[in-house]
Amino acid sequence: MRVALGCMRQFAMQRVLTQRVARLFAVRIKLSPSVGAAANMSTLLVNRPQYSCLRELGLSEDNDGVYNGSWGGQGQVVTSYCPANNEPIARVRQATMAEYEETVQKAQDAWKVWADVPAPKRGEVVRQIGDALRGKIKALGSLVSLEMGKIYVEGVGEVQEYVDVCDYAVGLSRMIGGPILPSERPGHALIEQWNPVGLVGIITAFNFPVAVYGWNNAIALICGNVCLWKGAPTTPLTSVAVTRIVAEVLERNHLPGAICSMTCGGADIGTAMAKDERVGLLSFTGSTQVGKQVAMMVQERFGRQLLELGGNNAIIVFEDADLNLVVPSAVFASVGTAGQRCTTTRRLMLHESVHDDVVERIAKAYKQIRIGDPWEPSTLYGPLHTKQAVQQYLAAIEQVKQQGGTLVCGGKIMDRPGNYVEPTIITGLPHDAPIVHTETFVPILYVLKFKTEDEAFAWNNEVKQGLSSSIFTKDMGRVFRWLGPKGSDCGIVNVNIPTSGAEIGGAFGGEKHTGGGRESGSDSWKQYMRRSTCTINYSKDLPLAQGIKFE
Repeated sequence: MRVALGCMRQFAMQRVLTQRVARLFAVRIKLSPSVGAAANMSTLLVNRPQYSCLRELGLSEDNDGVYNGSWGGQGQVVTSYCPANNEPIARVRQATMAEYEETVQKAQDAWKVWADVPAPKRGEVVRQIGDALRGKIKALGSLVSLEMGKIYVEGVGEVQEYVDVCDYAVGLSRMIGGPILPSERPGHALIEQWNPVGLVGIITAFNFPVAVYGWNNAIALICGNVCLWKGAPTTPLTSVAVTRIVAEVLERNHLPGAICSMTCGGADIGTAMAKDERVGLLSFTGSTQVGKQVAMMVQERFGRQLLELGGNNAIIVFEDADLNLVVPSAVFASVGTAGQRCTTTRRLMLHESVHDDVVERIAKAYKQIRIGDPWEPSTLYGPLHTKQAVQQYLAAIEQVKQQGGTLVCGGKIMDRPGNYVEPTIITGLPHDAPIVHTETFVPILYVLKFKTEDEAFAWNNEVKQGLSSSIFTKDMGRVFRWLGPKGSDCGIVNVNIPTSGAEIGGAFGGEKHTGGGRESGSDSWKQYMRRSTCTINYSKDLPLAQGIKFE
């Protein structure tokens, strides 16, 4: 696939060191003097002709990181870096707490306008947002690839998810509502009324800096809510670019821009959103560790939360599986996005009769993976997002060695600019090894050998997370046992397809330490609304429920 607007030249090969300190909700970037000096020079990628797509998206050297109907940003200045070479792209001025407060107030005022717009009319605005994204899909997909590090086709595909959810939400805007229920009392009607929660706070992660916001934003909008977005601090340019596209649509429709507000920031903004009683629903995507802290803060105020957290996903391959499906599925699900999807396959459970054959075939496929510049059309595997992730990869490899695992392939940092590591396959570890039960957000695949169906199902369910799972089999009885109460305990339960690559029409989310939230399709819209049970007496009598007499 060709990158539009001259966006096909390779990244320059210069390393710029950054320090990233993990804190609540975010990795806050603190630049050393040498890095800050480099970022202030004309070497910013946004100034180079081959990255003209960034200018098409309205980006410049310095970008405002606050939008609430007008643009601003008086907080810390952060520099966004390209993971493929660690060169600075551009800078963003984050929000101060005063700007956060102003933005919430403006969002509340905007809700008073938006809530009065009929749902189908809200759907029309969302349709226009989808069309606007279509018009910028190549440029925005290129930015996602540049800033996050995923390959170009995945970047475009991520924007397409937002577009698809907008299309879905348009139809949904004419369908949301509750039933009319039979009343036991004559002359009475019993109905369910669904109303918006008001302000939806959306905190998204670096790995899907467009799609996850889109899942939440499109559905929340047609439900009558306004949105406040805090994207990952390491992908602020994507947040700014998406917000610019959405803001233009709102402006054309003479609607308050604060309907879709944005505050770039770190732990202070994220904590404020979690504790703010004015936030009717907080949707958080990130690690289980941080998600637990979010949940506690939101619960402390009896607020509503939607958590999309970690996953330790497994593919189970039985003796009757079609290996021509298994091998490409396992490879795509384990190395796609360099192992940085929440639905990435991290455990591959193979029946003892096919174990050696499958390992050999997957190892051969790994060696054929085209690793390189994410913008190159032939590349299938790009860098990790940060240097911190590279260190996590190395730490996991060391744990593998200490716990008795065998490296089939990979296990090293690649000798090239950027945050590249070798995609890795591990065998020889027990199913309950501590490192196997640890979700490391890197491309490491643990291969396990099992004997029986009961054993495999139990191993799938024994980890703390419960996001995605899949089996490969031709046995229909086994399929329905897998889907049933004694099968997978995950939110996504697949058969003969990978653990990753979910469609937008189904509810996306998981159980246990994955958080229990559901986004996107099916009846996920209910999480963005509050339900009232309403009894209407249209008679002249006053009968009580359960036949009670009170005379």
